[in-house]
Amino acid sequence: MHLFVGLGNPGQKYVGTRHNLGFMAIDSLSAKYSSGAIWKTQCKAETQKINIAGKDVLLAKPQTFMNLSGESVQALLSFYKAKPEHLLVFSDDINLACGTMRIRPNGSAGGQNGLKNIVEHIGQNFARVRIGAGKVPEHWDLINWVLSTISKEDAELCKQVLGKIPDLCETYLTKGIAAAQNEFNKSPSA
Repeated sequence: MHLFVGLGNPGQKYVGTRHNLGFMAIDSLSAKYSSGAIWKTQCKAETQKINIAGKDVLLAKPQTFMNLSGESVQALLSFYKAKPEHLLVFSDDINLACGTMRIRPNGSAGGQNGLKNIVEHIGQNFARVRIGAGKVPEHWDLINWVLSTISKEDAELCKQVLGKIPDLCETYLTKGIAAAQNEFNKSPSA
C-alpha cells in the first residue's frame, strides 16, 4: 500500500489558499482515479482508497491543521503497516514560483511546518512533492501570504501544475522517483 498525503488546513476558511496546495493535489488524484469511492475519517485524516497504474494507494488529507500533520501521518503508517519509503507527501513551498513543482526522495522540511512535523514523527526518509506557492511579496507577513486566497493570475499557474499531479504519480509508481524527477522537476516554460 502506498500512502499519498496532501498537507493543508481543514475547513471552509482555508479552501483555495496557498497553504492548501497539498490538499488540492490529493483532490486532483481523487478526481481522476476514485471512480466514486467515498472519503472516510480515520487516523485524524480524510482518506480514500484508489488504484493508480495497478498499485493500491491511500489518499489522505490530515485534519489536524498543518503544524500537526505528523500525528496523522504516523498513525496512518502504523495502521496500514506501511513504511515511510511508501509515503509521498504533497505540500506548498514559498520558495518555488507558482506553476512549478519539485519531487525529492527525502530531505529536510525546508521551513515548511507540516513537513517539519512529519520529520519529527517519522524521520526524513520519505518522498515529497513541493508545489510552488510563490514567494512572499514585500510588506507581506509569511502567515498572511500562505493563508491568502490564490490570486486569479497565480490560480491559472497552480491549476496547470496540479493537472500534472496524476501523471507525476503514475511515473513515480511505475518508473521510480528518478524518472519522475527528470520529467517533472522543470520550470513551467520547459
